[in-house]
Amino acid sequence: MKAAVFYADKGLVTEDVPMPEPGPDQVLVQVANTGFCGSDHSIIESRDVPDGTILGHEVSGTVVETGKDVEGVQEGLRVIVRPTFCGKCRDCLMGKPYFCQVNRRLIGMQDLPGAFAEYIIVFPQMLIPVPGGVDSRNAALVEAFAASLHGIKCAGKKEGAILVMGAGPIGLALVRLLKLEGFGPITVSEPVEQKRELALLFGADTVVDPFTENLGLHVFKGTDGIGFETVFECSGVVDNVQAGIDFSARGGTVCIVSVMFKPITITPIAMTFKETLLTASYSNTHEENIQVLDWMAEGKLNARPLITDLISLDELPRIYADRIHTGKAVKVMLKIGEEF
Repeated sequence: MKAAVFYADKGLVTEDVPMPEPGPDQVLVQVANTGFCGSDHSIIESRDVPDGTILGHEVSGTVVETGKDVEGVQEGLRVIVRPTFCGKCRDCLMGKPYFCQVNRRLIGMQDLPGAFAEYIIVFPQMLIPVPGGVDSRNAALVEAFAASLHGIKCAGKKEGAILVMGAGPIGLALVRLLKLEGFGPITVSEPVEQKRELALLFGADTVVDPFTENLGLHVFKGTDGIGFETVFECSGVVDNVQAGIDFSARGGTVCIVSVMFKPITITPIAMTFKETLLTASYSNTHEENIQVLDWMAEGKLNARPLITDLISLDELPRIYADRIHTGKAVKVMLKIGEEF
Protein backbone atom coordinates (compact mmCIF):
# COMPACT_ATOMS: atom_id res chain seq x y z
CA MET A 1 0.00 0.00 0.00
CA LYS A 2 0.99 3.65 -0.33
CA ALA A 3 2.00 5.74 2.71
CA ALA A 4 3.81 8.98 3.58
CA VAL A 5 6.81 7.88 5.63
CA PHE A 6 9.11 10.01 7.78
CA TYR A 7 12.92 9.93 7.54
CA ALA A 8 15.18 12.23 9.57
CA ASP A 9 17.37 13.11 6.60
CA LYS A 10 14.58 13.45 4.01
CA GLY A 11 11.44 14.39 5.92
CA LEU A 12 8.23 12.97 4.45
CA VAL A 13 8.50 10.56 1.52
CA THR A 14 5.59 8.84 -0.23
CA GLU A 15 6.41 5.21 -0.90
CA ASP A 16 5.00 1.69 -1.01
CA VAL A 17 5.01 -0.19 2.31
CA PRO A 18 3.76 -3.66 3.25
CA MET A 19 0.00 -4.07 3.57
CA PRO A 20 -0.86 -4.44 7.28
CA GLU A 21 -2.62 -7.58 8.46
CA PRO A 22 -4.87 -7.45 11.55
CA GLY A 23 -4.14 -9.74 14.46
CA PRO A 24 -6.91 -11.76 16.11
CA ASP A 25 -7.89 -8.82 18.36
CA GLN A 26 -7.41 -6.06 15.77
CA VAL A 27 -9.32 -4.31 13.00
CA LEU A 28 -8.23 -3.20 9.52
CA VAL A 29 -9.57 0.20 8.48
CA GLN A 30 -9.43 1.62 4.99
CA VAL A 31 -8.60 5.31 5.33
CA ALA A 32 -10.91 7.81 3.65
CA ASN A 33 -9.54 11.15 4.89
CA THR A 34 -6.76 12.24 7.23
CA GLY A 35 -6.24 15.76 8.53
CA PHE A 36 -2.77 17.16 9.04
CA CYS A 37 -2.48 18.22 12.70
CA GLY A 38 -0.16 20.82 14.21
CA SER A 39 1.32 18.04 16.36
CA ASP A 40 2.35 16.22 13.17
CA HIS A 41 4.31 19.33 12.18
CA SER A 42 5.94 19.50 15.63
CA ILE A 43 6.98 15.83 15.44
CA ILE A 44 8.44 16.21 11.96
CA GLU A 45 10.43 19.30 12.87
CA SER A 46 11.71 17.74 16.10
CA ARG A 47 13.19 14.83 14.09
CA ASP A 48 12.63 12.87 17.31
CA VAL A 49 10.95 9.81 15.80
CA PRO A 50 12.47 6.71 14.21
CA ASP A 51 12.98 6.49 10.47
CA GLY A 52 10.05 4.72 8.85
CA THR A 53 7.42 6.25 11.13
CA ILE A 54 4.00 6.82 9.58
CA LEU A 55 2.27 9.79 11.20
CA GLY A 56 -1.36 10.96 11.04
CA HIS A 57 -4.14 10.53 13.58
CA GLU A 58 -7.07 12.77 12.51
CA VAL A 59 -8.69 10.02 10.48
CA SER A 60 -11.99 8.79 9.10
CA GLY A 61 -12.42 5.48 7.36
CA THR A 62 -14.30 2.21 6.94
CA VAL A 63 -13.74 -1.15 8.65
CA VAL A 64 -12.81 -3.70 5.96
CA GLU A 65 -11.59 -6.66 8.05
CA THR A 66 -11.79 -7.85 11.65
CA GLY A 67 -9.67 -10.35 13.58
CA LYS A 68 -11.20 -13.65 14.61
CA ASP A 69 -11.55 -12.59 18.27
CA VAL A 70 -13.16 -9.22 17.58
CA GLU A 71 -16.83 -8.94 18.52
CA GLY A 72 -19.37 -6.19 17.91
CA VAL A 73 -17.56 -4.57 14.97
CA GLN A 74 -18.97 -5.17 11.50
CA GLU A 75 -17.22 -4.75 8.20
CA GLY A 76 -18.48 -1.62 6.47
CA LEU A 77 -18.72 0.37 9.71
CA ARG A 78 -17.72 4.01 9.21
CA VAL A 79 -15.46 5.20 12.02
CA ILE A 80 -13.05 7.68 13.50
CA VAL A 81 -10.15 6.47 15.65
CA ARG A 82 -9.21 7.53 19.19
CA PRO A 83 -6.63 6.24 21.72
CA THR A 84 -7.51 3.46 24.16
CA PHE A 85 -7.77 3.87 27.94
CA CYS A 86 -8.35 1.48 30.83
CA GLY A 87 -11.18 3.24 32.69
CA LYS A 88 -9.85 2.11 36.09
CA CYS A 89 -6.66 4.02 36.87
CA ARG A 90 -6.37 7.31 38.80
CA ASP A 91 -6.43 9.38 35.60
CA CYS A 92 -9.45 7.61 34.14
CA LEU A 93 -11.38 7.80 37.42
CA MET A 94 -10.72 11.58 37.47
CA GLY A 95 -12.49 11.81 34.13
CA LYS A 96 -9.19 12.36 32.31
CA PRO A 97 -8.73 9.19 30.22
CA TYR A 98 -6.39 11.01 27.83
CA PHE A 99 -3.75 10.81 30.59
CA CYS A 100 -4.17 7.03 30.99
CA GLN A 101 -0.85 5.16 30.95
CA VAL A 102 -2.27 1.64 31.23
CA ASN A 103 -1.74 -0.19 27.94
CA ARG A 104 -2.58 3.00 26.08
CA ARG A 105 -2.60 2.51 22.30
CA LEU A 106 -2.74 5.23 19.67
CA ILE A 107 -1.93 5.72 16.01
CA GLY A 108 0.65 7.98 14.42
CA MET A 109 2.56 8.71 17.63
CA GLN A 110 5.40 6.16 17.66
CA ASP A 111 2.99 3.39 18.69
CA LEU A 112 0.75 2.02 15.93
CA PRO A 113 1.45 3.27 12.39
CA GLY A 114 -0.61 6.32 11.53
CA ALA A 115 -3.14 7.33 8.90
CA PHE A 116 -0.97 8.99 6.28
CA ALA A 117 -1.55 5.64 4.61
CA GLU A 118 -4.20 3.75 2.69
CA TYR A 119 -4.91 1.31 5.55
CA ILE A 120 -4.36 1.24 9.31
CA ILE A 121 -4.49 -1.41 12.02
CA VAL A 122 -6.34 -0.47 15.22
CA PHE A 123 -7.98 -2.09 18.22
CA PRO A 124 -11.79 -2.16 18.42
CA GLN A 125 -11.77 -0.03 21.60
CA MET A 126 -10.32 2.79 19.50
CA LEU A 127 -13.31 3.02 17.15
CA ILE A 128 -16.11 5.58 17.36
CA PRO A 129 -18.89 5.01 14.80
CA VAL A 130 -19.72 7.91 12.50
CA PRO A 131 -23.47 8.60 12.49
CA GLY A 132 -25.50 8.97 9.33
CA GLY A 133 -25.39 12.38 7.75
CA VAL A 134 -21.73 12.99 8.65
CA ASP A 135 -19.36 12.85 5.69
CA SER A 136 -15.79 11.58 5.88
CA ARG A 137 -14.13 15.01 5.69
CA ASN A 138 -16.20 16.33 8.58
CA ALA A 139 -15.49 13.12 10.48
CA ALA A 140 -11.73 13.55 10.03
CA LEU A 141 -12.05 17.05 11.54
CA VAL A 142 -13.89 15.86 14.66
CA GLU A 143 -10.72 15.53 16.75
CA ALA A 144 -9.78 19.19 16.25
CA PHE A 145 -13.24 20.31 17.36
CA ALA A 146 -13.23 17.87 20.29
CA ALA A 147 -9.93 19.38 21.44
CA SER A 148 -11.54 22.81 21.27
CA LEU A 149 -14.61 21.60 23.16
CA HIS A 150 -12.27 20.23 25.83
CA GLY A 151 -10.62 23.65 26.09
CA ILE A 152 -14.01 25.25 26.73
CA LYS A 153 -14.69 22.73 29.49
CA CYS A 154 -11.26 23.28 31.06
CA ALA A 155 -11.87 27.03 31.15
CA GLY A 156 -15.03 26.36 33.13
CA LYS A 157 -17.08 29.39 32.08
CA LYS A 158 -20.68 29.12 30.88
CA GLU A 159 -21.03 32.51 29.19
CA GLY A 160 -19.37 35.88 28.68
CA ALA A 161 -17.06 37.85 26.41
CA ILE A 162 -14.31 35.80 24.76
CA LEU A 163 -10.90 36.55 23.31
CA VAL A 164 -9.35 33.89 21.05
CA MET A 165 -5.68 34.54 20.35
CA GLY A 166 -4.72 32.79 17.13
CA ALA A 167 -7.05 31.57 14.37
CA GLY A 168 -5.41 28.35 13.30
CA PRO A 169 -7.56 25.19 13.12
CA ILE A 170 -8.05 24.96 16.91
CA GLY A 171 -8.74 28.67 17.32
CA LEU A 172 -11.28 28.60 14.48
CA ALA A 173 -12.91 25.46 15.88
CA LEU A 174 -13.16 27.20 19.25
CA VAL A 175 -14.89 30.19 17.66
CA ARG A 176 -17.49 27.95 16.02
CA LEU A 177 -18.20 25.97 19.19
CA LEU A 178 -18.29 29.07 21.40
CA LYS A 179 -20.88 30.54 19.07
CA LEU A 180 -22.83 27.30 19.12
CA GLU A 181 -22.76 27.28 22.93
CA GLY A 182 -24.00 30.88 23.21
CA PHE A 183 -20.84 32.70 24.32
CA GLY A 184 -20.21 36.24 23.19
CA PRO A 185 -19.19 38.67 22.07
CA ILE A 186 -16.24 36.81 20.54
CA THR A 187 -13.09 38.68 19.54
CA VAL A 188 -10.33 36.99 17.54
CA SER A 189 -6.75 38.26 17.40
CA GLU A 190 -4.99 36.99 14.26
CA PRO A 191 -2.40 38.60 11.96
CA VAL A 192 -3.26 36.59 8.80
CA GLU A 193 -6.12 38.08 6.78
CA GLN A 194 -7.41 34.76 5.40
CA LYS A 195 -7.69 33.39 8.93
CA ARG A 196 -9.49 36.52 10.15
CA GLU A 197 -12.00 36.05 7.33
CA LEU A 198 -12.54 32.43 8.34
CA ALA A 199 -13.02 33.54 11.95
CA LEU A 200 -15.85 35.84 10.86
CA LEU A 201 -17.35 32.98 8.83
CA PHE A 202 -17.22 30.73 11.90
CA GLY A 203 -19.00 33.29 14.10
CA ALA A 204 -16.51 35.82 15.48
CA ASP A 205 -18.08 39.21 16.25
CA THR A 206 -14.81 41.14 15.91
CA VAL A 207 -11.43 40.32 14.37
CA VAL A 208 -8.23 42.20 15.13
CA ASP A 209 -4.83 42.26 13.45
CA PRO A 210 -2.51 42.46 16.49
CA PHE A 211 0.36 43.70 14.30
CA THR A 212 -1.48 46.77 13.05
CA GLU A 213 -4.29 47.39 15.55
CA ASN A 214 -4.42 48.17 19.25
CA LEU A 215 -5.88 45.04 20.83
CA GLY A 216 -6.09 46.76 24.22
CA LEU A 217 -8.44 49.33 22.72
CA HIS A 218 -10.78 46.53 21.64
CA VAL A 219 -10.96 45.36 25.24
CA PHE A 220 -12.59 48.61 26.20
CA LYS A 221 -14.78 48.80 23.11
CA GLY A 222 -15.92 45.20 23.23
CA THR A 223 -16.37 44.71 26.97
CA ASP A 224 -17.12 48.20 28.30
CA GLY A 225 -13.67 48.21 29.87
CA ILE A 226 -14.34 45.13 31.99
CA GLY A 227 -12.13 42.72 30.08
CA PHE A 228 -12.77 39.25 28.69
CA GLU A 229 -14.36 36.58 30.86
CA THR A 230 -12.26 33.97 29.08
CA VAL A 231 -9.12 34.20 26.97
CA PHE A 232 -8.06 31.20 24.89
CA GLU A 233 -4.40 31.21 23.83
CA CYS A 234 -4.25 29.25 20.56
CA SER A 235 -1.30 30.87 18.78
CA GLY A 236 1.67 29.33 20.57
CA VAL A 237 3.16 32.80 21.05
CA VAL A 238 4.60 32.84 24.58
CA ASP A 239 4.04 36.58 25.11
CA ASN A 240 0.32 36.07 24.57
CA VAL A 241 -0.07 34.43 27.98
CA GLN A 242 0.76 37.66 29.79
CA ALA A 243 -1.30 39.61 27.25
CA GLY A 244 -4.24 37.31 27.96
CA ILE A 245 -3.89 37.98 31.69
CA ASP A 246 -3.78 41.71 31.02
CA PHE A 247 -6.91 41.57 28.85
CA SER A 248 -8.92 39.29 31.16
CA ALA A 249 -11.69 40.54 33.42
CA ARG A 250 -11.58 40.40 37.20
CA GLY A 251 -12.22 36.78 38.07
CA GLY A 252 -11.59 35.84 34.46
CA THR A 253 -9.84 32.79 33.06
CA VAL A 254 -6.92 32.37 30.68
CA CYS A 255 -6.74 28.92 29.10
CA ILE A 256 -3.66 27.82 27.15
CA VAL A 257 -4.89 25.57 24.37
CA SER A 258 -1.79 25.79 22.20
CA VAL A 259 1.28 23.62 22.77
CA MET A 260 4.27 25.67 23.93
CA PHE A 261 7.73 24.25 24.46
CA LYS A 262 9.43 27.50 25.43
CA PRO A 263 9.29 28.99 28.97
CA ILE A 264 6.85 31.84 29.54
CA THR A 265 7.28 34.91 31.71
CA ILE A 266 4.31 36.37 33.54
CA THR A 267 3.78 39.07 36.14
CA PRO A 268 1.98 37.37 39.06
CA ILE A 269 0.73 40.63 40.55
CA ALA A 270 -1.36 41.15 37.41
CA MET A 271 -3.13 37.90 38.30
CA THR A 272 -3.33 38.66 42.00
CA PHE A 273 -5.16 41.96 41.60
CA LYS A 274 -7.79 40.30 39.39
CA GLU A 275 -7.79 36.75 40.79
CA THR A 276 -7.19 35.49 37.27
CA LEU A 277 -7.33 31.73 36.80
CA LEU A 278 -4.54 30.48 34.53
CA THR A 279 -5.15 26.97 33.22
CA ALA A 280 -4.54 24.78 30.19
CA SER A 281 -6.19 22.02 28.20
CA TYR A 282 -4.80 18.81 26.74
CA SER A 283 -6.31 16.41 24.23
CA ASN A 284 -9.99 15.36 24.54
CA THR A 285 -12.29 12.50 25.47
CA HIS A 286 -14.34 9.94 23.57
CA GLU A 287 -17.47 11.70 24.86
CA GLU A 288 -16.32 15.04 23.44
CA ASN A 289 -15.71 13.42 20.05
CA ILE A 290 -19.18 11.87 20.16
CA GLN A 291 -20.73 15.25 21.04
CA VAL A 292 -19.07 16.86 18.03
CA LEU A 293 -20.27 14.02 15.78
CA ASP A 294 -23.81 14.48 17.11
CA TRP A 295 -23.73 18.22 16.36
CA MET A 296 -22.58 17.39 12.84
CA ALA A 297 -25.33 14.80 12.39
CA GLU A 298 -27.92 17.32 13.62
CA GLY A 299 -26.73 19.89 11.08
CA LYS A 300 -25.52 22.31 13.79
CA LEU A 301 -21.86 22.05 12.83
CA ASN A 302 -20.13 21.94 9.45
CA ALA A 303 -16.36 21.79 9.80
CA ARG A 304 -15.52 21.62 6.09
CA PRO A 305 -14.89 25.40 5.63
CA LEU A 306 -11.81 24.84 7.80
CA ILE A 307 -10.18 22.92 4.91
CA THR A 308 -7.97 25.13 2.73
CA ASP A 309 -6.03 22.34 0.97
CA LEU A 310 -7.47 19.00 -0.20
CA ILE A 311 -4.61 16.82 -1.40
CA SER A 312 -3.49 13.27 -2.17
CA LEU A 313 -0.86 11.22 -0.38
CA ASP A 314 1.53 11.82 -3.28
CA GLU A 315 1.22 15.58 -2.81
CA LEU A 316 1.87 15.61 0.94
CA PRO A 317 5.69 16.01 0.90
CA ARG A 318 5.45 19.00 -1.46
CA ILE A 319 2.50 20.60 0.31
CA TYR A 320 4.25 20.15 3.63
CA ALA A 321 7.21 22.19 2.42
CA ASP A 322 5.23 24.79 0.47
CA ARG A 323 2.07 25.27 2.53
CA ILE A 324 2.23 23.61 5.96
CA HIS A 325 5.73 24.43 7.19
CA THR A 326 5.43 27.97 5.82
CA GLY A 327 2.14 28.54 7.68
CA LYS A 328 0.21 29.35 4.49
CA ALA A 329 -2.35 26.57 4.88
CA VAL A 330 -5.05 26.63 7.56
CA LYS A 331 -6.06 22.98 7.40
CA VAL A 332 -4.66 20.39 5.02
CA MET A 333 -6.94 17.41 4.41
CA LEU A 334 -5.76 14.27 2.65
CA LYS A 335 -8.15 12.41 0.35
CA ILE A 336 -6.71 8.91 0.52
CA GLY A 337 -9.39 6.31 -0.08
CA GLU A 338 -13.08 6.18 -0.93
CA GLU A 339 -14.86 9.06 0.82
CA PHE A 340 -18.33 8.79 2.31
